[in-house]
Amino acid sequence: MSKLFSATILAATLALAGCQMTQTERSIAGGVVGAAGGLAVGNLLGANTNWTILTTVAGAAAGTLLARNDATGQCAYARGDGTYYEAPCQ
Repeated sequence: MSKLFSATILAATLALAGCQMTQTERSIAGGVVGAAGGLAVGNLLGANTNWTILTTVAGAAAGTLLARNDATGQCAYARGDGTYYEAPCQ
């Protein structure tokens, strides 16, 4: 439970700091938060080491794939099948 709490605190901190980040910094932060989320999910589900590594890498990839266009306020969200869609940033 403490790992999930730590990941939540980290995600909230990065979300608040995201307003002052460059696009590269946002991509890195998204990868870190995604990896932490993937690790938390793998541990919560009681996955073996191989699956935990896979969920961590998948989370990092998903976190990095989130892109934002500051000029229009639109974000690109990955669907997970190699395609993406654009929608207003949340």
